[in-house]
Amino acid sequence: MGKGLKGNNYSRISSSISPLMGHTKEQLLARLKELQIQFSQYEHPVVLTVEAQAQYVGNLGGGLSKNLFLKDKKNRFYIVSALAETRVDLKVLSQRLGLGKGGLRMAPSEALGEILQVPLGCVTPFVVVNESARDVSLLLDQGFKTKEHCFFHPLSNDMSISLNARDLDKFLISIGRDPSYVDLEANPAVGKDQPPDLAALVPSGSIILPDEPEKQSSQVPQDVKHVSIDNRTTTVSAKVAKASTGGKNTMVTPVKNGHSSGSYADAGQFIDTILQKTSEFFISELKEENIKSHGEQLGTVVSDKLQKNLSSDFKNLAIIFKNIAYTEGFHAGTHYQPPRL
Repeated sequence: MGKGLKGNNYSRISSSISPLMGHTKEQLLARLKELQIQFSQYEHPVVLTVEAQAQYVGNLGGGLSKNLFLKDKKNRFYIVSALAETRVDLKVLSQRLGLGKGGLRMAPSEALGEILQVPLGCVTPFVVVNESARDVSLLLDQGFKTKEHCFFHPLSNDMSISLNARDLDKFLISIGRDPSYVDLEANPAVGKDQPPDLAALVPSGSIILPDEPEKQSSQVPQDVKHVSIDNRTTTVSAKVAKASTGGKNTMVTPVKNGHSSGSYADAGQFIDTILQKTSEFFISELKEENIKSHGEQLGTVVSDKLQKNLSSDFKNLAIIFKNIAYTEGFHAGTHYQPPRL
């Protein structure tokens, strides 16, 4: 059934889309309506983490999803879409796929645009609608089937849509994908007499990326909040995850206020934030007891403390600034209409 649909419906859907440009949010929503799939949509500011997304739709029931974009040593790519609370051990998953303990790693951030055709924070099962992602393996958390509905970004992380697993399956089948649900927390033995239980989900072909850059990963390790996505996903620590949300009118009332994502896209505001944090730190350290205790060495002591205490915060702010700039640049590029000659 899946193969037959792939040859007909999928080619029809993607025929009008340039191979260098993925589907838009509007096209995806139109496709869901065409399939008569029931879903609810919620607009909100751009969010880069599951925790940030939860501020806007976490109070609506259902399951939130985190999404990992992975690759193996042979340049085969995988999307693991799981409930936010599901524990995903990449070493165990790698063994279950027959790749060895260290066979999986986070995909390079450049692959988001080259293969998935979406910016940071927008990885969800829906990205496989793009022709460029046809060879990417999709592993779905079987926990999705236990929820009345789950939330995913529809190719853009300024909106979340909710639908149930049956309708997600309906969409995937319509583009020639046979949904593969996996118990991601299972840890079955793998050995000579016990072959890897997920080996059939390994893609058959490699994908070549320009220059194969791998200095920066597109997703985050397990001890850091996932970019949504899974959603999300260049790392954003749990400490500053909330700083990427808030800032414009939405259809959903947020649970609590956050910083405006737009403020971090503004270079002046970005610098002001750094200067403000630095000033507040110096003022807090210029206490009478510190002056008496350290004397002429106070400057050196405060400088050392500044580097130790604020270095991580500044790096995280820089990452947020870069990620939001990347996302806005991506959206601007995909919506750019060249002037007619």
